[in-house]
Amino acid sequence: MSVDTASRADRAEELRNALVDTIAADHEAKGLKMPAEVERAMRTVPREVFTPGVSLEEAYANTAVVTNRRGAEATSSVSAPYLIAEMLGQAADALGGLEGRDVLEIGSGGYNASLLAELVGPAGSVTTVDIDPQVTDRASSCLEKAGYHDVTVVCADAEHLIEPGRRFSLIIITVGAWDIPPAWREQLTEDGVIVVPLRTLGMTRSWALRLCGERLVSHSHRQCGFVSMQGDGAHQMRYVDIADGVHLRLDEGHQTAPDVLAGAVADILTRPRQEAWAGVSLPPRTMLADLDLWLAAHLTREADEFVILTAQEAAVESGIVAPSWRFGAPATLDEGTFSYRSALRWTGRLFDLGAYAHGPEAAAAAGRMVEHMRAWLDAGSPSPVLQILPARTPTGDLPDGTVLDKRHSRIVLTFTTVSSG
Repeated sequence: MSVDTASRADRAEELRNALVDTIAADHEAKGLKMPAEVERAMRTVPREVFTPGVSLEEAYANTAVVTNRRGAEATSSVSAPYLIAEMLGQAADALGGLEGRDVLEIGSGGYNASLLAELVGPAGSVTTVDIDPQVTDRASSCLEKAGYHDVTVVCADAEHLIEPGRRFSLIIITVGAWDIPPAWREQLTEDGVIVVPLRTLGMTRSWALRLCGERLVSHSHRQCGFVSMQGDGAHQMRYVDIADGVHLRLDEGHQTAPDVLAGAVADILTRPRQEAWAGVSLPPRTMLADLDLWLAAHLTREADEFVILTAQEAAVESGIVAPSWRFGAPATLDEGTFSYRSALRWTGRLFDLGAYAHGPEAAAAAGRMVEHMRAWLDAGSPSPVLQILPARTPTGDLPDGTVLDKRHSRIVLTFTTVSSG
């Protein structure tokens, strides 16, 4: 090994360990704990091998590295390390460890597959699949270079069975999915787990789902974002522009056609803004991703349309909108009035929750959204629970909750009951 190669390897190891230290601290700040086996795997696998063409510093930044594009759209990436660690942790927690497990990864790049190979060990197996031959060719090359010769790489559409008759303890998906196809259930062992970034009501969460008979029941969830699924499982999101750099994201069965919706909200943000506040002082660890799903579940039953507000950075900086998160804030359109969860109002290290609204009933709409926020707090800030049943399931057999009907599934969103004692 040359001096330059040795120096690069030493620098990569230094950056890798610093990255894992950062991820462990991030977990702790979120109230999570990274499993020891996940930490060991992330300190072992050379991420730089799976991110050719970028510097070591870029390879070990705590962000995604885009590896393939179609025009301006990213179609493949090496996911952000902190998110990979969280999803692997979800899998390990749900299964009580991954050693010796047979794993199917959907959405290939090689890096996550190599981490899984470390976690399952020689007694387990890893099969990674992607629909894009460029991605699978690249994954095969990188895995070979990194020394992971036992990972099976398959080019196929994972909406369908990969290997008929084969069963996996874990199916982990590293692309954004809109539904759970029957093939995924069929390939699970009886006690198997799916970890999937699933869009519900326009918002994506990584759900660890355990198979219980015919239904999948959530074990844990994390906020996340991924490039969208391609192939037969793709579902196109629609957007309505309501101002320069401000958009509404439509992802479920909306009552109003996008062009009609666009006309209904034309110039809505030029109308006076009304605001309402919960009057609370909350700590930074408050799980606002759970609040957003609570709002989605309740507001979708009340308003004409529940939508997701997104905004470009320039639109937020100019003050056109002030959403809770510019990549996706809960919002409603109801009888010509538009309301959304606003940016937080901080006092020292504590914050208050609020809503902004525009339109003829703006004050009332903002107030109603804030009442739902207070209701979540009064209920003990409950976490969401997802149950996924086959599309043929009769309504009378569904559990209570907010029901989303998708192509293959009936999804029911409920919330844990928190004891006041």
